[in-house]
Amino acid sequence: MPAPHWPAPTATGPVSATVPLPGSKSVTNRALLLAALADGPGVVRQALRSRDADLMVEALRALGAELVGDGDDYHVTPGPLRGGARIDVGLAGTVMRFVPPMAALADGEVFFDGDPAARTRPMGPILNALRALGAEVDRDSLPFTIRGPIEGGEVTIDASASSQLVSGLLLTAARFAKGVTIRHAGPPVPSMPHIAMTVQMLRAAGVGVDDSVRDVWRVEPGPIAARDLVVEPDLSNAAPFLAAAMVAGGTVTIPDWPFETTQPGDALRDLLTRMGATVSLDTTGLTLVGEGRVEGIDADLRDVGELTPTIAALAALASSESRLRGIAHLRGHETDRLAALVTEINRLGGDAEETEDGLLIRPRPLSAGLFRSYADHRMATAGAVIGLRVPGVEVENIATTGKTLPEFPRMWAALLGTDRGADR
Repeated sequence: MPAPHWPAPTATGPVSATVPLPGSKSVTNRALLLAALADGPGVVRQALRSRDADLMVEALRALGAELVGDGDDYHVTPGPLRGGARIDVGLAGTVMRFVPPMAALADGEVFFDGDPAARTRPMGPILNALRALGAEVDRDSLPFTIRGPIEGGEVTIDASASSQLVSGLLLTAARFAKGVTIRHAGPPVPSMPHIAMTVQMLRAAGVGVDDSVRDVWRVEPGPIAARDLVVEPDLSNAAPFLAAAMVAGGTVTIPDWPFETTQPGDALRDLLTRMGATVSLDTTGLTLVGEGRVEGIDADLRDVGELTPTIAALAALASSESRLRGIAHLRGHETDRLAALVTEINRLGGDAEETEDGLLIRPRPLSAGLFRSYADHRMATAGAVIGLRVPGVEVENIATTGKTLPEFPRMWAALLGTDRGADR
């Protein structure tokens, strides 16, 4: 039986809250994979515990690594990479794109499959790249089987659908006998900060990476150093909580916000300031003060597409028109996020439309109704943001937030000072 729809709480006054966030999914899954490929045991501390992270843990175990959980820490001991594994990627882009290059180093074939929606996500470019580097792959999308050996070398890839297509090759490349040189050919790569994150983490593990030429990355073959790494809080998951202070008015602080980071979520500081908030960063964390009003924005979100659902939700509540650009690639995410956002905002009486590369959202009073999530965690949290101002909004399948933020309903209730929805 489907779970009941979640009645999104409506704010009855200004909020005042400090919201600690769990670890970054992007950092966690990169760190776990690098630890499983390292030259000795290591520890990934303050790792995210969520569906996406759990899927990565199980994939690495299936390939021969030992991962022992201790609270929010993982003690990782690499092992010989073994074939015969069956990998469930769920709907996790980091698993479906980061693990296949590693699987091409195993001593036998490895089978990959995932959720039905995962079978439509772009995989062809990275699978073709692995073929060009020597691996055998039987299909261009999930489900597929991959078999090495793979030696590395030079490859050209169109990564305009997702930066993960580049990061997936980079993360394992040092273990290829020839390393790898990746050349991007095609429209601009979205979410470039995520590639910068990958490069930074590789260098911190002693891997030689040359990214001095635009759209070209060279990884030298060699060991990946074992490390004791602490995962930063997930800044993108701060978006709905910071948005709450804008919609309801009040103050929200996210502790431990780093002063320097490659996480795309750091762009919230600028974006939310432009939409009317007052934002400050100090040693206590990031603090946003809102006045219960939202201004429209014209923003290129190509590098920070994951923030689009929250920004779109704010735009639907804004006092002026918003244009969100550079995000055509979101049509290939967990769902077609552009179509989904237009459909759900308009279902509540809003005025949103797709453009060639984004969204145009005009202010219009919204009304009660169902906000569907499409099994997409960021769609679910976008519905929660709209529900703060619009009574009677119900969010379909709030449990999908477990992809990266398993405690979202409880955290949302705590933010508002109520236990409504905490057990849904």
